[in-house]
Amino acid sequence: MTQTVNVNFRLDAEVKKQMEEVCEEMGLSMTTAFTIFAKKVIRERSIPFEVEARDPFYSQSNLAFLRKAVAALNAGEGVEHELIEDDT
Repeated sequence: MTQTVNVNFRLDAEVKKQMEEVCEEMGLSMTTAFTIFAKKVIRERSIPFEVEARDPFYSQSNLAFLRKAVAALNAGEGVEHELIEDDT
């Protein structure tokens, strides 16, 4: 028989409540949900979702658009606008 251990960590009360509700809708306990997460981390040797803290402005699609616009301006194909100042 596999030995189990307790793992303690802190969660915001509202996050815990919402997690319990979602798990219940799926017919899972939080223990089962976290066990699934842990086994997936072990199997894949990574977090099974993207974790990032970056500005969405610098997404690959935005950067590609900006590079294309700069190239067009440099080639004389773009339209330059005067600076628009915020009156606030």
